[in-house]
Amino acid sequence: MTAVAIAATLGLALLVGVSLGLLGGGGAILTVPILTAVAGVEPRAAIASSLLIVGATSAVGVVRHARAGRVHWRIGALFGAAGILGALAGGLIGGLLPATLLMLLLAATMIAAAIAMLRGRRAAAGKPVERMSAARVLLLGAAVGTLSGLVGAGGGFLIVPALILLVGLPTAVAVGTSLMVIAMQTLTGLATQPGLADIPWQLVLPFIVIAVAGSFLGSALTGRIPDRALRIAFAVLVLVVAVAIVLQQVPLLLPPA
Repeated sequence: MTAVAIAATLGLALLVGVSLGLLGGGGAILTVPILTAVAGVEPRAAIASSLLIVGATSAVGVVRHARAGRVHWRIGALFGAAGILGALAGGLIGGLLPATLLMLLLAATMIAAAIAMLRGRRAAAGKPVERMSAARVLLLGAAVGTLSGLVGAGGGFLIVPALILLVGLPTAVAVGTSLMVIAMQTLTGLATQPGLADIPWQLVLPFIVIAVAGSFLGSALTGRIPDRALRIAFAVLVLVVAVAIVLQQVPLLLPPA
């Protein structure tokens, strides 16, 4: 790995941290391409490294958001626990379905969530968040976790919209709570990764330090941006990523020339 590649990788680490701290998502979907395309890390090692980076950065980011009162501990714990079990089930089911179908399913879900967020839709039940039953939160967490497990991705791009649209959390609180859920899921999933022994620690450790610094910047910005503007920014980012996924998968559906 050249010095230029290392410098570029660590520079992009700041972007990963800002995305997690500001939007409560985008970590894995950015980190894996950075490690593979820029740093040249082998894919299995990159996935394991990404889980460690995103999990550690999210865990530290939760502390900053919690100090500002932007973490709902009860909902985060229930949602995260159910999401872990759902992700395991989704991973088993996903192995039986075509990869292209799974990615298009993810894109469709993200587009629907982004449109709903842009329209300003809130919790369908209209009930105060504190009165929401544990069973409902567990069910939602399991559903989101299953979808994440099906496609092997998702993270905050699915968790934040679910917490806003279905649970009814304010956007800033959904961001902080999402980091708690992501930390639970990624650090748990790390233990089962085949590339765990191949993590390039000399690159990953400084990456984590820079990403954590970026998450502090992102969390500071979260408290300064109005809820509606933050929701719109997240929805636009989700929509862009979803469209990119569709464009990537469409050629795979066409017959060979």
